[in-house]
Amino acid sequence: MDKEIPNLEEISFQIILHAGNARSSSMEAIHLAKNGKFKEAQAKITEAEKEFLEAHHSQTKLLQTEAGGQVQSPTVLLIHSQDHLMTAMTVKEMAQEFIELYERLKQ
Repeated sequence: MDKEIPNLEEISFQIILHAGNARSSSMEAIHLAKNGKFKEAQAKITEAEKEFLEAHHSQTKLLQTEAGGQVQSPTVLLIHSQDHLMTAMTVKEMAQEFIELYERLKQ
């Protein structure tokens, strides 16, 4: 018997939700670092990483289903969710660079 195919729309929204949360935490980290609050900034990066983990769990469900031979056609919503995820990942990487830069400037 075939496994149930995950709801593509639901998973897409989960990815958007968690990627958005991660992006927000990363932006907050930049603002905290700008104000010299480096410990708090790092805590926001940790929050972002937890959100990315949740987004990746959702994404993995789709990958496992496809690897199992149950292929679904991608939707615009899924593509949009992937765009959110990649953008949020970039923001987090840049936030980490900003934190380091602000720390150096503070020294």
